[in-house]
Amino acid sequence: MLLLTSLTMVAFAANSLLNRAALVDGATGPAAFAVVRVVSGAVALAVFARLASQPIRFRSLNRLWSTLALVLYVFGFSIAYVVLDAGLGALILFGGVQLTMFAGALLMGNSPPARRWIGMGVGFTGLVLLLWPIGPSAFAWEGTAMMLLAALGWGIYSLLGRGSVTPLADTAGSFLCAMPFVLVFWLGSGEGIVISTHALLLAVISGVVTSGLGYALWYTVLPQLEATVAGLAQLTVPVIAVIGGVLLLAEEVDIRTVVAGVIVLGGVAFGIVTPKGRSSPGDRR
Repeated sequence: MLLLTSLTMVAFAANSLLNRAALVDGATGPAAFAVVRVVSGAVALAVFARLASQPIRFRSLNRLWSTLALVLYVFGFSIAYVVLDAGLGALILFGGVQLTMFAGALLMGNSPPARRWIGMGVGFTGLVLLLWPIGPSAFAWEGTAMMLLAALGWGIYSLLGRGSVTPLADTAGSFLCAMPFVLVFWLGSGEGIVISTHALLLAVISGVVTSGLGYALWYTVLPQLEATVAGLAQLTVPVIAVIGGVLLLAEEVDIRTVVAGVIVLGGVAFGIVTPKGRSSPGDRR
């Protein structure tokens, strides 16, 4: 389970890197990237679900909510990465996801143990440290707002996925239902149909591999994780994205980002790792 969860976190970080790399030169707009990402993911997932003999169900309340949550995530994610670096965007995203999933766990009647509350508090402190403004133009607030909307969407999508028994089919259904929304978004954005070859390739990789298969893997792992553990685990993604941004996109990282990342990871470790001889009493399903 640890290996599968780790692979999923790497896929999530790769999504941030691919999206930022595709949009950084300004030749391709966020709506065009989102369309290719969702459509390519939907087609690939539909094929994979068929090969796995998992029928795709469209007419259900859960499908409606998971589709809307996915659309909110995709829109906010793509627009935010026009201005945000990969690591910074991922830190904002998964900090917000953590809060969403903790709130969802409470609404569902779960009671996280004290260690997890402390871990969340420490991780959130790291997020606040990163976001605290320094100077009049030190932070891209519009990009931050869009990424927080994406966090809300992804948090809800993850909470809904905890009940999945056919992860490939459920992920395929959400992607297929999201296609009309992203197409309308693209047509209404005024971007036109221009997309660079470089961005097209990255969008397809993001759609088929790190989104489509990555999200199906996430839906496979989620039923085995407590909601608050799933929220905390995703706070490791920004650290992976920061490292990838520095190595692959030549992004700069300052001491505040490093310290914030260490604090976030410390909070995750404290909240998830249970001392030997103890069992976690919270979040019983």
